[in-house]
Amino acid sequence: MKYAFANPYNLSLLSGALAVSAITLNPIVAVAALGVEALWMLHAPSSRRLQQRIWDKKADQAATQLERQDLNQKIALLDEKSQTRVRALIAEHQRIDQLTTQNASFSEELMHGELSKSWTLVQAFVDMALTCWRYERYLDTIDPKELERNHTMWQHRLDGANPDPRTAELAKKNLEILEKRNETLAEIRQYIVVARGQLDLIENTFHLIADQIVTMRSPKEMTGQLDQLLSGVEAVRSAAISTEGLLE
Repeated sequence: MKYAFANPYNLSLLSGALAVSAITLNPIVAVAALGVEALWMLHAPSSRRLQQRIWDKKADQAATQLERQDLNQKIALLDEKSQTRVRALIAEHQRIDQLTTQNASFSEELMHGELSKSWTLVQAFVDMALTCWRYERYLDTIDPKELERNHTMWQHRLDGANPDPRTAELAKKNLEILEKRNETLAEIRQYIVVARGQLDLIENTFHLIADQIVTMRSPKEMTGQLDQLLSGVEAVRSAAISTEGLLE
């Protein structure tokens, strides 16, 4: 309804008719214009033909613009090295897009789904890079030696000769907390290792696709590689959700 009403053609015709009605002091023109506008707003938004030719394209453009803005905001949070990697990956995605148009075996309709997958991977790359950066900054605030010293201290108190029951109970609780912290930190480190490997895999696969795409006979040859990457990304994303829960 927004696209049907708030477009320059509709607004100009409606305002023009109302202006003519006001200038000529003829209310019939205004009534007729409002009647036509009501019919337009009743049928235009749900028109299949208009959806395919105009409304869907406008919605896609608006969604793409919002995605780009969100992506740029995320990229701005990354360190300079990660920003450079992201920009290089986006450039490779655009290169793949250009190369597909030069391959006569690829139709635009068939390639639309594959290029959507590759753009999804670009967005996932940014999300994973941002999560890695955030986790690494968090680990920088942790002193492993201090954790080890605390663990040793409470272990000595627990193992001391004839410890007071209350002291022993406190020592056990502190040791449990410290062990949970160590487990959480180990999971964060493991996530970073896996995610960094996935980031490298996405980059290398994009380069490989760009090398192969000129000689590909069908977009299906690209599908398997992209689907494997998407599966790996989902696994890493699930691990991130688990790690976030531990941090919270």
